[in-house]
Amino acid sequence: MAIIDDFVKRQKEGATFVITAQMLRMDPEQFDPLAQHWLDEGGPGFNVVGVPHRIVVDGEFLISRVTVIKTRAAPPET
Repeated sequence: MAIIDDFVKRQKEGATFVITAQMLRMDPEQFDPLAQHWLDEGGPGFNVVGVPHRIVVDGEFLISRVTVIKTRAAPPET
């Protein structure tokens, strides 16, 4: 996802920031599985910290926002 990659690159290592469904131009239904993956595996250059913010859509709790911390950038390949 180019949008998330560009946003993460602008953050300093160790920075804590928020990623929302709206920021990525996604519905909560689209964002929830992506955020679940980030919770389990980590994201591209960041890890989820804290408890994700959830909203109710049609009686189902979906993640709409996560707080993350930027991890160290991967060293350049040689």
